[in-house]
Amino acid sequence: MDNSALFTDFYSLTMAQGYWKRNKNERAVFEMFFRHQPFNGGYAVFAGLGTFLEKLKNFSFSDNDIAWLKNQEIFEDAFLDFLKTFRFTGSLWAMDEGTVIFPQEPLIRVESGLIECQIIEGMLLNIINFQSLIATKTCRIWLASRKGNVMEFGMRRAQGPDGALSASRAAYIGGASGTSNTLAGKIFGIPVMGTMAHAWVMSFDSEEEAFDSYADLYPDRTVLLIDTYDTLKSGILNAIKTGKKLAQSGKNFGVRLDSGDIQYLSTEVRRLLDEAGLSRAFITVSNDLDEYIIETLVKDGAPVNTWGVGTRMVTGGQASTSMSSAFTGVYKLSARMEGGKTIPVMKLSDNPEKTTNPGIKQVWRIWDQKGGAVADVLSIDDGTDELKTGTRYSFWHPSGDYRHFSHTLEGSIEPLLKKRVEGGRFTGDLPSLAEIQSFAAANLERFDSTYKRLLNPHVYKVSITEKLRDLKLELIQKHLGSEFVQC
Repeated sequence: MDNSALFTDFYSLTMAQGYWKRNKNERAVFEMFFRHQPFNGGYAVFAGLGTFLEKLKNFSFSDNDIAWLKNQEIFEDAFLDFLKTFRFTGSLWAMDEGTVIFPQEPLIRVESGLIECQIIEGMLLNIINFQSLIATKTCRIWLASRKGNVMEFGMRRAQGPDGALSASRAAYIGGASGTSNTLAGKIFGIPVMGTMAHAWVMSFDSEEEAFDSYADLYPDRTVLLIDTYDTLKSGILNAIKTGKKLAQSGKNFGVRLDSGDIQYLSTEVRRLLDEAGLSRAFITVSNDLDEYIIETLVKDGAPVNTWGVGTRMVTGGQASTSMSSAFTGVYKLSARMEGGKTIPVMKLSDNPEKTTNPGIKQVWRIWDQKGGAVADVLSIDDGTDELKTGTRYSFWHPSGDYRHFSHTLEGSIEPLLKKRVEGGRFTGDLPSLAEIQSFAAANLERFDSTYKRLLNPHVYKVSITEKLRDLKLELIQKHLGSEFVQC
């Protein structure tokens, strides 16, 4: 079930049968990119590649899948026989997972027969769009906490079991230090964390008894939930009693706030802990937190050591439901092959943002002499449009209009799309999740803070080379006045 090739849009299969019947299974190139930054932010984090590649290895139709398709009474028996042997046999290029990414640039490039390219579309977009959304949201939260200790607590609010696992994985890439999702801990090696529920406290005759019992069970991992009855008049006072007992045996502990005015309560709790001689005790807070709340609390000096974030991390928060803030990844045909010749293609639209960039492309990241990111540039990947250090170029807006800037390449230049699969075979081992997290943090560090602020972030330049712009304008001119679908 996990690797069933039925995990695709139905039209992918009806089109696949059409390609098969018309003998149109020629080589093609598709690119996955996104159109808008989620959360109206200045950057996003590429996530989900490892999950996608693992599923791609065994993406196929089982006998049961084929029988179900036959019952739909739309597919020919000979086509179903063709699907029985379906496997991805093409090649694939992708950016490193954890890369900081921007709209309009290809994140993944797929080259294979039309049928294979079409059938994997749904799975690719499902995995990359969701995990990139959650990794980006978590990164915003992590930066708002000033790279503090952020725990992902979202399993119970995530969209189903797979959504919870994918969210835990993506959140870790984005900067979360651990998860409450035990299965995610086992599968991905993410540190698992947890405190206690209000039910634990209410199951005892007194709050003090509940705290003492928990500390007796877990003296090295004691975090006491202090807002079940009254945070300041009861919870923190009983926690101090338990904490002093732990301190006598050399143990430390923490308290957790899950409701109320976090700024006021955390300040008062910190004062009472310090006055009781428990200055090492730490404070954890939760309660529908997001990056804006956390940033405000940090700026106001709230003495919080650990942030527990659930719903607004693993669902993307309220903003993720709007088109301007969701991760708007799409998958478009950019070239096809006929008789050994590459034919660049593009989608035309009255909306310039939906007019795609044609041809097989590479994405170059331009760094300055200090290692800071300057711009990303799309070029034609045919060996004649590579960028070279020491050369001055004019780079154009992806829409192909008059907007452009000139720049002399003085720092390093990095091609971002790297081959991951060739002829259906994987070209290397996947990095561990911890390595991806470290890479994401290091990559983000190379971008100016103006791109990372929550409000009115600076817009990072994504441009195209003059050669790619000329190709785009040539195809627009060729098709101008032709009948085409606009959407």
